[in-house]
Amino acid sequence: MDEIKITLKEKDIPKQWYNLAADLPTPLLPPLGPDGKPIGPEMLAPVFPMNLIEQEVSTERWIDIPEEILDLLYRWRPSPLRRAVYLERYLDTPAKIYFKDESVSPPGSHKPNTAVAQAWYNKQFGIERLTTETGAGQWGSALAFACKLVGLECKVFMVRISFDQKPFRKLMMQTWGANCVGSPSDETNAGRKVLAEMPDTPGSLGIAISEAIEQAVTDSSGKTRYSLGSVLNHVLLHQTVIGLEAKKQLKMIGIDKPDIIIGCAGGGSNFAGLSFPFVADKINGADITIVPVEPTACPTMTRAPFVYDFGDTACTTPLLAMHSLGHAFIPPPIHAGGLRYHGMAPLICQGIVEGLLEPRAYHQIESYEAAVTWARTEGFIPAPETSQALAAVVDEAKKAKEEGKEKVILFNYSGHGLMDLTGYDAYLSGKLIEYELPEEELQKYLADLEKLPKAEMRKSGKW
Repeated sequence: MDEIKITLKEKDIPKQWYNLAADLPTPLLPPLGPDGKPIGPEMLAPVFPMNLIEQEVSTERWIDIPEEILDLLYRWRPSPLRRAVYLERYLDTPAKIYFKDESVSPPGSHKPNTAVAQAWYNKQFGIERLTTETGAGQWGSALAFACKLVGLECKVFMVRISFDQKPFRKLMMQTWGANCVGSPSDETNAGRKVLAEMPDTPGSLGIAISEAIEQAVTDSSGKTRYSLGSVLNHVLLHQTVIGLEAKKQLKMIGIDKPDIIIGCAGGGSNFAGLSFPFVADKINGADITIVPVEPTACPTMTRAPFVYDFGDTACTTPLLAMHSLGHAFIPPPIHAGGLRYHGMAPLICQGIVEGLLEPRAYHQIESYEAAVTWARTEGFIPAPETSQALAAVVDEAKKAKEEGKEKVILFNYSGHGLMDLTGYDAYLSGKLIEYELPEEELQKYLADLEKLPKAEMRKSGKW
């Protein structure tokens, strides 16, 4: 049998992160302040430590990973590259399907790759407490884990519907010493405002971000900062260990490049972590199809315009040039697949504008169907978010069979679903329904953006 588990030694872990901002054919549009003018790094200082702000604005191609962070990562990295031979047999496809298994981290997802880095940099800067938001709880549990490792306090605002539906994620955070509250809450002005207007709201990541930022910037001691689990450049930077390891592992079995790369994308961190080192190859001439996947209930990349928008509901963040459903967007409660954020990482959005990335959207039933097929062949139960990527993997494997081509498919298995079984219950009991964001709903949320600065779609025209 061909190798189905390809592992690296600890000595082979990447010693540098890769920064796509150095190689984008067209640079990112700058973040803007409330006055519509580009902001400087100093405007981010109340929210993030300066050592992370330096990474956020950097255009250096390679950034060294401190030894202390490598020591934290060794707990689960390098992560294995696996071949999904049992799914291949079931689909009777000539395609070879490989996946980077990020479920092996202690919290069970890719999120700790940046959580431990952010916690360490904050600790070095003299910060004592981090606030953050979380949707399904993957990021909140990852940051709780990271803060415990380096000795920081952690406060997590969890989107209300997930807070109510996923108590075990909350217990994971508490086990690692974090304080987790449902959002919107009565602990912040942002939360109280939303509750007064919509007392029964299921919440959103935009609301939770507003609450977390408010608690960070109003701490009179100056010892609290905010931490974000996706979207921003420095977060995506830390995740590139995934793709850099995958490149080494593929070369170990004689594969120079995959034909297709797939990852689910909510804010973009796990997709970017796997794909960005390969996007660099595509920029330099490699023929690779790179596909970020999202749910039809939150179609940021496939239907939302490229605009300047706030990263949170209370409009406290800088304006970012990105695809956005509107900062007031609230996902429907019937959506069970995660990936609920209204915006998308600016680096990914520019890659879409440039034509380097080819986004797709799948219905949640189609995604859960792929996830159950995966569980009944490969054995692992994937996170609902990962199921979106699996839907695309199954499509591409079937296409390879139709075409009679032996393609190499690489995707990111971003996390396990053992804490997310309520979605599987809804699917298996026939209660899950198809949902596609209605156009009138989308236009309602986009109306809030009409008075904001416009984002110019700049591209080189090479792709």
